[in-house]
Amino acid sequence: MNRTELAKHVLDKYSVVGERPWQKYPSYEVFRHNDNKKWFAVVMRIPMSKLGVLENREVNVVNLKCTPEVLDELWQEEGIYPAYHMNKEHWISVLLDGSVSPEAIKTLLDVSYNATKKK
Repeated sequence: MNRTELAKHVLDKYSVVGERPWQKYPSYEVFRHNDNKKWFAVVMRIPMSKLGVLENREVNVVNLKCTPEVLDELWQEEGIYPAYHMNKEHWISVLLDGSVSPEAIKTLLDVSYNATKKK
């Protein structure tokens, strides 16, 4: 799944359009709940080094919220890392380069959406 496919899925499933709130980072896109405005996904283009990987390339990632109980297990999966620029006890960064299946990304989006929705 790439970032365009992710944005289309989010629009189709959750009726949410991404926002680009930072002029300094025009490629960063935030997806918020319509009611409480909490983020459930943030898409960014970052160097792999920001994920602790010694590779000289930039990648698109989506940051998603999940429960702390599953973090260790998720971090063992290819393409999933401790979140860049977010609380690493509750957020993960997922590569949008094909290394994580679209089905897995959709499931993680659901988890993040439900974890951040109005209680």
